[in-house]
Amino acid sequence: MTEIKNYADTAFTDNFNLEHFFELSADLFCIAGYDGYFKKINSSVSKTLGYTNEELFAKPIHEFIYSDDKHITADKRLNLIADTPLLNFENRYLTKSGEIVWLSWTSMPVKSEEVVFAIAKNITHKKKLDEDRNALLADFTKINQNLKQLTYSTSHDLRMPVSNLLSVFNLLDISKIQDEETLEFIGMLRSSTESLRDTLNNYVDQLSQKNVLMVHTEAVDINECLNSALQGLQSLIQSSGAKIQVNLAELKTVNFNRAYLESVFLNLITNSIKYAKPHQCPVISISSKRENGVNQLLFADEGQGFDMDKVKNKIFGLNQKFHNNNDSKGIGLYLVYNHVISLGGKIVVDSKLNEGAKFEISFKD
Repeated sequence: MTEIKNYADTAFTDNFNLEHFFELSADLFCIAGYDGYFKKINSSVSKTLGYTNEELFAKPIHEFIYSDDKHITADKRLNLIADTPLLNFENRYLTKSGEIVWLSWTSMPVKSEEVVFAIAKNITHKKKLDEDRNALLADFTKINQNLKQLTYSTSHDLRMPVSNLLSVFNLLDISKIQDEETLEFIGMLRSSTESLRDTLNNYVDQLSQKNVLMVHTEAVDINECLNSALQGLQSLIQSSGAKIQVNLAELKTVNFNRAYLESVFLNLITNSIKYAKPHQCPVISISSKRENGVNQLLFADEGQGFDMDKVKNKIFGLNQKFHNNNDSKGIGLYLVYNHVISLGGKIVVDSKLNEGAKFEISFKD
């Protein structure tokens, strides 16, 4: 029988190998005494804290700890001395240059020798990323709350003049009007006003819910939502001479919020008309499909487009404007993006300057 070597009695007890392992580790290895002083450290400790070994051995460990963390670290040290291991404990140290570093400690006491074997990972970079993420989330939350308040206030304030306008239509005696074109315009105005009223009421109702984030989703008929948006934009489409090509045969419904989908159509169509090439009628293509098990809505125009190298990730940002247009507010694409993303969907854009823009919206099942 082949003899099996006992590595516990050979390689791992070799002082050279142990020392080599101790020094090569990127983590901070140290042995500390119950008296609160370092007894042995590897080079990562001195490199991280910026002190020489002599300086680190000369002072109690607590003097290197950030002031706000000294009290809790002292409590944990008492637990260690009481023979309780310390796992994943995070505290801050001050380097010689005055910078703060975050360390995550795993420490095991050896009561018989009154020493603590400890390993620490430098998690300063992770903490910085967490701080940046939390700051970004706080900014997003503030922007979201401000936008909700703005939407609520605007919707609420506009309902009264819209209601007054509808009252005028009710009082108008169209039997006295003989001109067919005038009657057609009045019908378009009334239809658009009613659509605006319904949209405003819907926004106010949703924002008045106790939990605004709980948006109702259902199987929404894409064609019905598109027709509702087209009806509201009838006068704009007619005056611009826009040509809209629709093919929704492959996918007729999506699991989404009806008001959100109408808003997506309203904003994308309005943008395509607003940013059409000068002296050219807007051409818009709207289609749907199911690809690799994902429901998608495809929207394309032949307008001014975007320089994606310059726009990059700003295209869906709030108050971002990319064309010299007095009517531009930088809100439309922001709303489209948030409607889609908030319900678990995805939206990507492909565009070139003066070659139009293509939006691909993927819906969550």
